[in-house]
Amino acid sequence: MKALASLVDALTCMTAQGDRNRLLGRYFASTPDPERGWALAALTGELPGVSRATLRRLAEGRVDPELFRISRDYVGDIAETVALIWPTSGSSLSPNEVATGLMTTRRSERPERIAGWLDRMDTAERRALLAILTGGPVLAPRRARLALAEWSGAALWEIEEIWHGQKPPYLDLFAWLNGKGERPGAAGAAILRPFMLALPLEDPGALNPQEFAAEWKWDGVRVQIVADGGEVGLFSRSGDDIGRAFPDIVGAGDFQAVVDGELLIAERISAAGERIPAAFDRLQRRLGRRTASRSLMRESPAFVRVYDILFDRGEDLRTLPFDRRRRRLENWFSDRRPRNMDISPLLPFADWDDLRSLRSRSAGREGIMLKRRGSVYAAGRPEGHWFKWKSDALVFDFVLMYVERGRICTFGAWRNGELLPVGKAGYGGDERLDRWVQTHTTGRFGPVRAVETGLVLEIGVEGLHRSRRRKSGIAMRCPCLRRIRWEKPAEEADSVETLLGLVRE
Repeated sequence: MKALASLVDALTCMTAQGDRNRLLGRYFASTPDPERGWALAALTGELPGVSRATLRRLAEGRVDPELFRISRDYVGDIAETVALIWPTSGSSLSPNEVATGLMTTRRSERPERIAGWLDRMDTAERRALLAILTGGPVLAPRRARLALAEWSGAALWEIEEIWHGQKPPYLDLFAWLNGKGERPGAAGAAILRPFMLALPLEDPGALNPQEFAAEWKWDGVRVQIVADGGEVGLFSRSGDDIGRAFPDIVGAGDFQAVVDGELLIAERISAAGERIPAAFDRLQRRLGRRTASRSLMRESPAFVRVYDILFDRGEDLRTLPFDRRRRRLENWFSDRRPRNMDISPLLPFADWDDLRSLRSRSAGREGIMLKRRGSVYAAGRPEGHWFKWKSDALVFDFVLMYVERGRICTFGAWRNGELLPVGKAGYGGDERLDRWVQTHTTGRFGPVRAVETGLVLEIGVEGLHRSRRRKSGIAMRCPCLRRIRWEKPAEEADSVETLLGLVRE
């Protein structure tokens, strides 16, 4: 467990994917089976967890409750507090023992089992175990696949195509990656196929418009629906199966096909019977949930706007050119009429000026997709095939309010002389900003620092939506720090009223 604890501690401090890949590669190379497989499952959130409320009750059974409360207020995180305050006997245990114990222990008996493990761990081991049990994945599954690909030399798409068919402790997967076994099969129900992605495009002027089809870039979440043998998977681009949060989509998968599309929420139905997509904030209310209640599905009905078909009744269509796949998609849709789905329409245009005119009126959409008519469906971002010509980002000046661990800053806008938080963005490794925060901190709240009102950040935003959950009434789509406006006075930053005036209703 000590080696895994060191790995978790190092991963939480690293921001560069290359450094993470090399660290994970060394761990996979030096750790035997099945320990490395259980470690991979632990890092990617595949093991059962424990609630913070349960953890607090366990801690209050070991230490004085008032001492725990004071310590929790000082440290700012329950799991970190427990790791530091828990009494220990100094012995240890292995990741295999922890993983198999979690998988085989009944839920009602799991808390006491965990308490017994904490008794046998040192502080670093407890910190790692509790990070795994309470904080979600230490390592996003896609980042884990990237690390496996770099370590083993296997193609990322080959790993992604079989990933969801593998189970901890991944003995067959590691045997193949080590060159000691055959590649595990991808056959079976609900197996993700690698996505084809688009390259960003500033202007299409150098391309031949006759060679491309165009459609809207919808403001939702890219998904793949895999339906085969009565089982249905709904996968996001990161490779996560989000089907539990969208049973209205999974329940409509009564076919045998793999289709690619955009997950959206229907705001209303037009007079022509077309679903009008709602703002992205409505979709966010359902993302990340373990389940969706009937009332939530009624309030925010999900649908998928499909734009490609990869398999049809077991036939692999990915090697067909786009135009032929599009015809197959239209025929499939006409035959099946799947519930909670429609087809993304192609945009008629004669030249790029036609599309420029459409793009300027793309409110509620992220821009335009261009797809070469002869392109096959290939994993990754093949050069010259698909392009995303995004609408121009909105740019605002906001005031820095808080900075939290991981270099995440909270920024605000003015309303009646008061700063209201409106969003968060990471700021990478700007050492000048780090120094400013250190010398302008006015208060600490666990891992969060409040700072003086004075520093202006230029933030690019892909979209604005109303939000009933936020005091400002604003939700942002993909806020990104563009630069620090060292020279600009904080009182000249933008206001909440300015943002509300640009909100898509």
